[in-house]
Amino acid sequence: MPVHPIEYRYGSEEMRSIFDYRRRIRLMAKIEAELAKVEADLGVIPREAADSIAKAAEQVDWEDVLRWERVTRHETMALVKAIAEKAGKHGEYVHLGATSNDILDTATAIQVSEASEILKKKLISLTRVMIQRGRESLEYIAPARTHGMIAIPIPFGFKFAVWVSMMRRNIERFIQASKDASKGKLSGAVGTMAALGEIGPEVQRRLMHSLKIGEAEISTQVVPRDGLAYLIEVMALISSCLDLIANEIRNLHRSEIGEVVEPFNVKDQTGSSTMPHKINPINSEKVCGLARIMRGLVIPSLENVVLEHERDLTNSSVERVVIPEAFLILDEQLKALSFVMKNLALRPDAMRSNIEKTRGLIMAERLMMVLARKGFGRQNAHEIVRRLSLKAMRERKHLKEEALSDEVVSRNLSREELDEIFDPATYVITGKRIALSVFDSVEKFLDSLEGEST
Repeated sequence: MPVHPIEYRYGSEEMRSIFDYRRRIRLMAKIEAELAKVEADLGVIPREAADSIAKAAEQVDWEDVLRWERVTRHETMALVKAIAEKAGKHGEYVHLGATSNDILDTATAIQVSEASEILKKKLISLTRVMIQRGRESLEYIAPARTHGMIAIPIPFGFKFAVWVSMMRRNIERFIQASKDASKGKLSGAVGTMAALGEIGPEVQRRLMHSLKIGEAEISTQVVPRDGLAYLIEVMALISSCLDLIANEIRNLHRSEIGEVVEPFNVKDQTGSSTMPHKINPINSEKVCGLARIMRGLVIPSLENVVLEHERDLTNSSVERVVIPEAFLILDEQLKALSFVMKNLALRPDAMRSNIEKTRGLIMAERLMMVLARKGFGRQNAHEIVRRLSLKAMRERKHLKEEALSDEVVSRNLSREELDEIFDPATYVITGKRIALSVFDSVEKFLDSLEGEST
């Protein structure tokens, strides 16, 4: 029976299959077979031995390995015994010149490479959806908020532009980090390739080439863990960025704000077991909750960098948990947020209503800037508008009314000028241009990435 939610609740089947233990055993067996083939090509072992090992490696399954592990209490040696058993007299050539982590680290590198490709595609897809929704909503004027309080008007699409720019940086970091973390090795007991001697570097080069992954520049018994640690850090950073986006959606979804509504199946979906009216932002909340777990994976990943001498075993148990969890959690976050982004209902009427509720206070900055340019200076203009704003709030009046009734302001600004000052649509033009520039730039960046992979 499944215990951990990762086993059945979070992440796609595509991602889960990469980290399935049965598949990892098959992957490790494949590496052993490829190693034998490379050694046969270089004359280290007989060709018929490599052929027998390849055939045996295809036949080995996880039950064979578990049976041997109960005897050896050593995962890699159990695999070697299982393959050797099926390879008959040629079984003596299995794992020649290799150490356990040559197989384990190389298998992990392949898993990381494959899993990273899935996440890369989902990151690109989500970013494209954000660009689309951002372009659609550039004409919606909404209240921006600082400290949770309404600040000045903003094109709603500007929010998407900020997220899109952030996603480009995330994708750039992720591509580099996953590349650094996807490197295998065949360097022997402590990394010196002593068992294979001068031919060792060529064996490693050919093996990694056949497996289509990079090779570690230098290693001890293990590939140094800084690459994996950095990848988990980058993934946690991406997770936190998704958290930021989902948290904004949750806040704007609030009953008293209502500028967006998370997708909800009105036919069947239930918001609460006791409150029939509830439409809760559950997908966004899931994204935010999973980010807390993801951030928690960073510390053990950093601690895994610190291994004693040429290695110890303290990293092994940690990585069995951290690596699959990190990929499946981020996969789930991307899936959930993509669903929200594609189906998010935007409510410009609520945005407009929330602006109107400020009774003109949202345009206080603009009034101050116009007065400053009229010769009042910035500091004096700030004090005038601050005084009028506080009075308007106290008396629950529109700021424009207070400005019109103020002797100093009305002497310097006509009603027509004040009408324009208090029109939010005329105060977001530069913001639209900035957002459009970001959308165009990031779209070109994404096109270039997809062009590279075709």
